Amino acid sequence: MADSNLGCKLANRYELLEPIGQGSMGRVYLAEDLLLGSVKVAIKLLSQTLPGEKLRDRFMQEAMTCAQLGQKSIHVVRVTDYGVSDEGVPFYVMEYLQGQSLSHLLNLQPLPMPRFLGLIRQICLGLQAAHEGIILKTQPQPVPIIHRDIKPSNIMIVQDPTLGELAKILDFGIAKLMQVDSDQTNCFMGTLAYASPEQMEGRELDGRSDIYSLGVMMFQMLTGHLPLRASSHTFGGWYKVHQTQSPKLMSEVASGIKIPKLLEDLVMGCMAKLADERPQSTQEILKILEPLQSRYVNGFRISQRISTTLSRVPVTRQPTATESLQDDQVCKLTVWPTAKPVAEIVFPHSLPTSQGPLATLWAMMPEAEINRRLVSTRYNTFICTMAPHPMMLWLTVLYSSSHGARWLPCYLDLKTALGQDMAGLLGKTGSYKLLLFALENPRPCAHVLSCNVSDLQRSLLQEWALTARSRPSTGAIATSRDLLRNELQTKLKPKVLQKLESIYVDTGSSLSD
Repeated sequence: MADSNLGCKLANRYELLEPIGQGSMGRVYLAEDLLLGSVKVAIKLLSQTLPGEKLRDRFMQEAMTCAQLGQKSIHVVRVTDYGVSDEGVPFYVMEYLQGQSLSHLLNLQPLPMPRFLGLIRQICLGLQAAHEGIILKTQPQPVPIIHRDIKPSNIMIVQDPTLGELAKILDFGIAKLMQVDSDQTNCFMGTLAYASPEQMEGRELDGRSDIYSLGVMMFQMLTGHLPLRASSHTFGGWYKVHQTQSPKLMSEVASGIKIPKLLEDLVMGCMAKLADERPQSTQEILKILEPLQSRYVNGFRISQRISTTLSRVPVTRQPTATESLQDDQVCKLTVWPTAKPVAEIVFPHSLPTSQGPLATLWAMMPEAEINRRLVSTRYNTFICTMAPHPMMLWLTVLYSSSHGARWLPCYLDLKTALGQDMAGLLGKTGSYKLLLFALENPRPCAHVLSCNVSDLQRSLLQEWALTARSRPSTGAIATSRDLLRNELQTKLKPKVLQKLESIYVDTGSSLSD
């Protein structure tokens, strides 16, 4: 039967191209964002219609809250838009991810310990960001977001050209969005095999319900089997199992797999029937996993990478979370992406860390040039044009009196997710790392330099990112780039040189305008 949604336009902007997924809560389509020049996005049409303005307003409020999560954590799929169709069907727009679901991976085999630890840590970080809450103007305190449907098919594994495997949680808060009608607040929304006892009872949920579902999923990741089985796949059958049946031991279902006792105790603890007897937060889970991270992951490559093998990096010790150089250590583990040419180029990248995404600028130059620039003044500034196409120039300069200025210009399209993310991140954190790679030996990062952004520039960056979202493009991207490049050559460079020559000292300091 033909899909009547194909070819439809939502919000007079998104054209549905083909179905790419289906779940209990709706169908996912590959679509084109016509406003942004046919950029590919994924759109989920929820299976429930919302008649009436009141219900639509409540859906939009809930969707707006959930959409903020993608900005807070790289381990949550980014939601970029949401709305209700003319027929009353709610939808939301997300980044188009090309990868595999965790469910698909588990259908092949259980995960080896290093891969399990790497992925579960990322999933916990995504849940932690949600459970800590989102700041809303209408609420004095952060509003926690509970997933309500943690399971392997809601975890997408994608490949980052620099960091390898990244876990991203899908459908955050969607079960809640499906309950916008107050008459439905006690109806069950979720997946029976992974639902917590309190969720089966229709009680008010907190983050510990997600931790129960996480425990079921961890058991499955390690053994390839579910820890609980119902006599019939019905609500009543699963209700009885989650309320009264003890989970199987891992050794019962996977005798050939050796699981450390610390990990088995953690997984079983997550599946405690009473919420008070589980780990009370994902932060607590991460703390318990730390010894295993050191044992299995230290010295092991972070994850599988596309079209490349990451050489093992010699590490003398595992840095603790409190060390000030932790970000530098993460940066030094990076390698030059295979998709980038080995040439003297500059490009931005949002680098995931345990503390959240880190703004970085990657630059390649001859090794001798890098050595000349290690002791220098670091200067940065930003300029922007909104017409004909919203675009920003991010300029970094390495300057010394003996060698002059090394210019590192980078152009960011503010209508893309990368441009929005980087402008927002620079504005929020006020700093970035400059990663230097040697032309002669491009694989490892040679040196990492820290750069600060002035308060005035931070404010401008946030304003530009916000303005660019609603400002339509009225011309070619190349035209805006040429405008900024001309401004750099004719006006900005002379002013920057004059300023640096007047204040220069070889201290390795970081200046910003």
